[in-house]
Amino acid sequence: MGDFMGSDDEYYSDPDYSDPLENDEEDLQWSTSSVSSSKVITKESLLEAQREDLRRVMDLLKLSEQHARTLLIHHRWDVETVFAVLVEKGKEQLFGEAGVTVVECKSYASPKSSSMVTCDICMDDIPAREVTSMDCGHCFCNTCWTEHFIVKINEGQSRRIRCMAHKCTAICDEEVIRNLVSARDADMAERFERFLLESYIEDNKRVKWCPSVPHCGNAIRVEDDEFCEVECACGLQFCFSCSSEAHSPCSCLMWELWIKKCRDESETVNWITVNTKPCPKCHKPVEKNGGCNLVSCICGQAFCWLCGGATGRDHTWSSISGHSCGRYKEEREKQAERAKRDLYRYMHYHNRYKAHTDSFKLETKLKETIQERISVLESRDSTLKDFSWLTNGLYRLFRSRRVLSYSYPFAFYMFGDDLFKDEMTLEVREIKQNLFEDQQQQLEANVEKLSKFVEEQFDQYPDEKVMEIRMQVINLTVITDKLCKKMYECIENDLLGSLQLATHNIAPYKSKGVERASELPVLRTNCSDSYLQSSSSRSASGGTVELGLSSSGSPNFESGCPSRKRAKREALGAALFDLNLPAEVIDKS
Repeated sequence: MGDFMGSDDEYYSDPDYSDPLENDEEDLQWSTSSVSSSKVITKESLLEAQREDLRRVMDLLKLSEQHARTLLIHHRWDVETVFAVLVEKGKEQLFGEAGVTVVECKSYASPKSSSMVTCDICMDDIPAREVTSMDCGHCFCNTCWTEHFIVKINEGQSRRIRCMAHKCTAICDEEVIRNLVSARDADMAERFERFLLESYIEDNKRVKWCPSVPHCGNAIRVEDDEFCEVECACGLQFCFSCSSEAHSPCSCLMWELWIKKCRDESETVNWITVNTKPCPKCHKPVEKNGGCNLVSCICGQAFCWLCGGATGRDHTWSSISGHSCGRYKEEREKQAERAKRDLYRYMHYHNRYKAHTDSFKLETKLKETIQERISVLESRDSTLKDFSWLTNGLYRLFRSRRVLSYSYPFAFYMFGDDLFKDEMTLEVREIKQNLFEDQQQQLEANVEKLSKFVEEQFDQYPDEKVMEIRMQVINLTVITDKLCKKMYECIENDLLGSLQLATHNIAPYKSKGVERASELPVLRTNCSDSYLQSSSSRSASGGTVELGLSSSGSPNFESGCPSRKRAKREALGAALFDLNLPAEVIDKS
């Protein structure tokens, strides 16, 4: 086992190693109050999340909220992109590309004026008090404006409704839209409000809905790299890039292909297709078990193996009486061998992936068992009082087992012909595969040893024996963490990092597991801006604008689905027993 393993009872000792017991207080603080770089956006904090970005743009460019929102929607709510375009292209081009027109509104007449204005859309003479002018200066009657807004809202374009004038790219004032539409159809106005709220999540590359089912109603915002794994407040861990379950060290494309392959059993179907032929009478698959190309189905029908056509039974060793269809037997045998080899390769990786996944699910039941065993030890007169080494070992076992499980789908695609056939020669591929499998084997051996010691019935052992197990668990906990880091470094630098034609990114390895997103605080502040103020007042009066399904069918805040609660933490070692498990294997009741 290289530097990490000696004999069966000797383990690698790192000179920089520190006892995990010394870091209990740090781990406890991290698991309960650590500041996370990712945030949970709830229905209550959505306005505050929008307000943060709006304020930055409004303060820098001295814009109204409407124009700041238009800029941010155009640039997918990326404040840094807005600032970069401002520096690179200037304010005029920044506004022009987004459809922002900052001019003083021209008033055609006061509401009491009796003058008439001709609408260029319906060509009717309309009293001046019944027409509206946008920032771009184009003026039309309220009826035409309202019809235009309703059509655009129904088409799902309410986030960027442009002026009706020919070739005008200006974005209409959202306050005008809100007032005119609400006078005609209150439900349509509420839908417009909802789209404006949802735009922060739907159009923002740094924010995504939590993919929980049923939907918990939360969204997650990341501050740095989108190639990361996060945990929502509901307890679900997922890949932020593709919204599927956390799957590192697999890239998103690898995991997508692997799930499809496992679901469709494509390799098995491929083998059956190559090695069998459908009977021309009953259409059941028939496998040839001899050298003769005249085969018979169990239904009694004889047919030619080469072309699948029905024949009679008269034949010799080399031909079928009255039948000839060409000679492709040798090529077909090569194809069959290739299909069989691909199937066996897939089965090798899938069996090991499934074995570690099953072990992971079975080991999750150890939590309750260990709690009971610790209670037994505490009830007797034992010299041992602190058992955090055991919970830390269990914690590390779950994480390492999970990494080991996903390393097999990664290896299947990394060293196969599906994705990187043109990236490596056979010699280079063999060298890299041996390097990776050596590290994978080291990790696997230590994970199994850690699992063995954690499962020991230490409540039945004397204190001397428990102390021996303690040292083994502490040492293995450190080793498996180092091996996980080493394998990730190999993947990122030596394997994926050396690719030239394809780009694959994986979530970085974190010793403390998938990062829990902290909830974005809801600040109760007065807001002078019209939209935020009106939204807050509606919320206070019970008339909150509920978020529903967007035009793209995304999750919504008004689904009414109850949030999944975190698993109850037992009084014993609450923080240490918070094992950061995936939602599908935790009892949420």
